[in-house]
Amino acid sequence: MSARVQLDRPHDHFTNLDFVTGRVILQLPRDESIVTVVVKLEGESKTKLEGPRSVYGPDRQDNRTKAELEVHKLLYKVLTIFPSPEIKSSAANSGYTLKAGQHSYPFKFKIPFNNDCSDSNSAYTNLSFAGLRMEMAKDTNLHVKKTLPPSLNGFPGRAEIRYYVKATIARPSFYKENYRSHADFKFLPIEPPRPVHQSALMAGESYGRLHFEYTDIPKSPKRSGLFGNIRATSPPTPAGVPPRITIDARLPNPAIVTCNEPLPLRILVRKESDFAKSIHLQSLQIELIAYTKIRAHEFDRTESGSWVILSSSNINTPIGTDTDAVGTEWVLNRSLWDRIALPNTVAPGFETCNISRRYELEARVGLTYGRPGTPQAQPTVHPLRMPVQVYSGIAPPPALLSIMAESQSAPPSFTPSFAAAGDAPPSYEDAMAIELAPVDGPRRQYAQANAAGPSGFGDDRKMSASSPHDYSKVL
Repeated sequence: MSARVQLDRPHDHFTNLDFVTGRVILQLPRDESIVTVVVKLEGESKTKLEGPRSVYGPDRQDNRTKAELEVHKLLYKVLTIFPSPEIKSSAANSGYTLKAGQHSYPFKFKIPFNNDCSDSNSAYTNLSFAGLRMEMAKDTNLHVKKTLPPSLNGFPGRAEIRYYVKATIARPSFYKENYRSHADFKFLPIEPPRPVHQSALMAGESYGRLHFEYTDIPKSPKRSGLFGNIRATSPPTPAGVPPRITIDARLPNPAIVTCNEPLPLRILVRKESDFAKSIHLQSLQIELIAYTKIRAHEFDRTESGSWVILSSSNINTPIGTDTDAVGTEWVLNRSLWDRIALPNTVAPGFETCNISRRYELEARVGLTYGRPGTPQAQPTVHPLRMPVQVYSGIAPPPALLSIMAESQSAPPSFTPSFAAAGDAPPSYEDAMAIELAPVDGPRRQYAQANAAGPSGFGDDRKMSASSPHDYSKVL
């Protein structure tokens, strides 16, 4: 006897409000008795960290370490697809005999908005197997009720968020093991509603800013004689205000970047004082940095990784002239980076019970004061960093936005019903999701990060500029 779960995959990944459909296919070489065929839609967030054991008493020393396992069932839905209600009412519950051959049983689930791990965690769901070793995660009361997080890997043995459909074929005999099969799928959540501003002026910009001051080195006077004039070896101190500039990296406010889309970034250099030399753009590197916080009971750690969006050097292009007035802003040409989308291994930011992810964007602007290659040239690199939010790019359906707008503008007209003890009511979003259709719009590509390598991001964590750029149009 063999069993397998076959999923219908209309998209590369699933999102909130989607229907997860498929079939459980049984292949029987002979007649077989079974009790039930149960299908479960599950999502779990699992972490495992090691740390020193607790030492009691001042004279006790214990250098051994212990491992803590924490498991949260973010999604847990159960459906019995065999026997059907008609068969169950007309037959005994001891078992049902299926003829030899292939049997197919369809199933259908709908993915909600929020996680429900506080109601789904139990001693059974906390049970885990690592090879031939059984592990039991301690129960925890620390739960976060938020939107379901995306599928996440890249931290082998430490952290993982996975979604799957699992089928269990129960057999009547105690000595016969039950058959199980599962099928994993990728999940990418719907993004939150984006703020709507009346005008671009109200929206403003988020920015990272750096002030810098160059040293104006005058030319040394011509020496006379074989050893030169001793007084001429000490150049006079430059008078007046030294050359000053301000470098900005700006994003629309709030600072939101979208998966699989180019960065809406602007980089500006502002002239803050008069100076007699030109400034050249030498290099530019743009990097998205991820910080993943992992917690397993009393242990926690933060893993960092990065994706290089752009890395260019030897540009050697002037950005303005020395005759420009003080206060002039030189804007770098966005064609350097606006045709490069974020890699498809970037997950949107999220927070769940034991794992969270946040991002920062760093732009390293390399400038040279003076002509590059001359002794008086002053090359400098200016790092600009700012926190950003990464959205999935899957917009919420208009029906959901209108429902949320109505709920915020008017008090609820229904009478709340109180659930029985131990049975928490569904959230407002999940209650409304029952009536809403799946998302009908563009979806972004999402691929799991390569788990190879100690960094956890593998070879997919970096992306360099592969398309040619016209560096003569920097402004």
